[in-house]
Amino acid sequence: MIRSAVLCAAVAMMTGSAAAADWPTGPVKVVVPYAAGGAADVMGRVFMDSVGTKLGVQFVIENQGGAGGLLGSRAVARSQPDGMTLVISGMASHVLAPLMSKDPGVDPNRGFTHIGFFGGAPSVLLAHPSTGVRNMTDLLDAARKAKDGLEYLSPGFGTAGHIAAAYLADKERIKLLHVPYKGGGAAIFDVVSGHVKFASMNWSTAREHVANGSLVPIAVTSSSRLAELKDVPTFRELGYPDLVMTTWYSLSGPAGMPQDVVARLNEAVRQSLESPRVKRQLEIEAAEPRALSPAETASFIQSQYDQWKPVTDSLKSKN
Repeated sequence: MIRSAVLCAAVAMMTGSAAAADWPTGPVKVVVPYAAGGAADVMGRVFMDSVGTKLGVQFVIENQGGAGGLLGSRAVARSQPDGMTLVISGMASHVLAPLMSKDPGVDPNRGFTHIGFFGGAPSVLLAHPSTGVRNMTDLLDAARKAKDGLEYLSPGFGTAGHIAAAYLADKERIKLLHVPYKGGGAAIFDVVSGHVKFASMNWSTAREHVANGSLVPIAVTSSSRLAELKDVPTFRELGYPDLVMTTWYSLSGPAGMPQDVVARLNEAVRQSLESPRVKRQLEIEAAEPRALSPAETASFIQSQYDQWKPVTDSLKSKN
């Protein structure tokens, strides 16, 4: 039996190596678990275009939005771990949405092979100019005067924008009514048009609309003020020290992927951080890149999960 077990293990290793050596067997699907046009979609496309060029591999982006990124992420976790299906993972889909969900349906760390890290960008609290709200004091006053509370939108349930606004509402004892979308690309048009008067979302998605005066920035979740928003305070400056957070993105696949495929992808992701186009996108996003190994990426995601669990548990207990 021992000889048989050893033989089986050897065959499995040889089969896995052969499969990895043959990778890819065709175009590789990369799921963005949000609607097209948002920060995750843009970041994913820019990075995977660079990774594809470096590896000589065709990556096909597929948007599968819903449940704060959980729907698309779950689908990838349940696919074959052959490196042919990947996901643009991140703060929302692999930390906040699982923490806020009663049944996420997948373990955000053990359910995946985490491959590499892209970078993290802040969220911003926004108001439509027609509201007359120009700062946090104005916002809190408006919320306290609103009999039924203020509606605000975010890119989705469990996203950084959602958590930031929910945290603010809890601390200030105000009523903010969440209107979740399937991604920032879909949400931004409704707040710019004034259909929903307030928003909490990724800075990169709102950036051009703030620049042209279509939206008013109230506060950002970065650790210090953004170069483009020198007059806009951070939440930490305003007395919310826990609200220092970024919406970061990474690359992951199903648990059990061949290690040499993971190593090849990780190296290409790290090299992409030096690509002029990727650097420019990170600059636009106000994102801080980090060249992490697969193990470091997994460790970082777990640390973020542990950091935000007490906050999300508190929010859930009060809702």
